[in-house]
Amino acid sequence: MTTKNQVQFIIINNEESGQRIDNFLLARLKGIPRSRIYRIIRKGEIRINSCRTKPEYKIKIKDIIRIPPIIFFKKPHNIVHTTYDKVSKINNCILYEDEYILVLNKPSSIATHGGSGINFGIIEALRTLRPKEHFLHLVHRLDRETSGVLLTAKKYSSLKLLHQQLRLRNIQKTYIALVKGQWPEKIKVIKAPLLKKNLKNNNKKIVTVSDNGKYSETHFKIKECFSNATLVQINPITGRTHQIRVHAKYAQHPIAFDNRYGDLNFNKQLIFTGLNRLFLHASSLMFFHPVSGEKLTFNAPLDKQLNTCLKLLRKYNI
Repeated sequence: MTTKNQVQFIIINNEESGQRIDNFLLARLKGIPRSRIYRIIRKGEIRINSCRTKPEYKIKIKDIIRIPPIIFFKKPHNIVHTTYDKVSKINNCILYEDEYILVLNKPSSIATHGGSGINFGIIEALRTLRPKEHFLHLVHRLDRETSGVLLTAKKYSSLKLLHQQLRLRNIQKTYIALVKGQWPEKIKVIKAPLLKKNLKNNNKKIVTVSDNGKYSETHFKIKECFSNATLVQINPITGRTHQIRVHAKYAQHPIAFDNRYGDLNFNKQLIFTGLNRLFLHASSLMFFHPVSGEKLTFNAPLDKQLNTCLKLLRKYNI
């Protein structure tokens, strides 16, 4: 059992203002389960200027937040210990870090954040490795199976400015993917609206092309051709869930080892390469530094498994 046994009063400063109270508490009350934080908000135990609040409330300068004593049963360390190797390797994945941002090359098979049955993700791992950091938040996300450049903010002011760049489409994302068959030279842009659905029998989401969906645009460029596959460079203009994967499927050239939108027979043809993960990699990210305004580009190398796959395809051209 762990106790945060003192009432805390926090006065919000300029750096902290503008963020949602739930996100503020999640970053501030490290070690306390997300579900517990939402419960104390819902029950009115969190007070802002002596009033009850809601999770979506955006805190303001000089707001006074009252946090009550919190008692909770801490989960055994072995939950994190079972994935300790992955957590400890996160430090080796960092491409760049300063006072305002942290950029890393996310490995495949690690979620960007915990939730939906996942005990932890990249952001939780970073917070574990950096317990003195008061603020660490994702600027954008990558699918769990996708590897590559991932940007996080170390200050709320940086997060706001980077999110503004996302909205204005000033952040350029470039991906590399191996897709089924020969990608047609004429398909350079796919504009197909995407609709997100929840599957009835589980909590998984699936995305489909639908006239009722949101506008989505992805640019494709051929990088290298093989007898039964194509390596393509991809630049998503919008940032919908599973956008690249669904647009590739829509073009009838699904991505290798996509367990949700892929082609089983195509995957079997690639078994000789040792590939067993989604061949989708965020190879580079271009944005402007939130403080200096300097144009930055970060490149993430392919992991060993993806490189081996390409080497064998080039060697045998199967």
